[in-house]
Amino acid sequence: MRFTEEEFNALQERQAGSKKRSSTGQATVKQSTSKDKLQALGRLKTGEMNKTEFRFAERLKLQEHSGEVLWWKFESIKLMIAPNTSITVDFAVLPASGILTMIDVKGSKAIVTDDFKAKVKVAASMFPFVFQVAYPKPKGEGWIIEDI
Repeated sequence: MRFTEEEFNALQERQAGSKKRSSTGQATVKQSTSKDKLQALGRLKTGEMNKTEFRFAERLKLQEHSGEVLWWKFESIKLMIAPNTSITVDFAVLPASGILTMIDVKGSKAIVTDDFKAKVKVAASMFPFVFQVAYPKPKGEGWIIEDI
């Protein structure tokens, strides 16, 4: 593929716009951290599950069939925890115990951020739900579910 001079200049301007300037005026590129590499590259549409969430939903379907879970919904409850601050948990689950449980599914334990923990702790102090985080076991055999 060949660029015209105008296309090339436009590309350079777009790339320069994504770079930050240091105090000396030099362009700098943000270094990605290992935690940044674990984050998803893009966001799915609201109500659309990623692969890990889909696997967890399959688990919930089995539990619903066996009677362990009475009801569950994906991204159905948005909790307002402060002005302009909300949290939408991945799964609202009603187990046979009758205690509504909010479960957020992560790809690994390393993805659980301090911001997420803070929001969930605030939500837990405001709402009468159990909050949990779930992530697959390292070899993909089952789930680790932790109370927050």
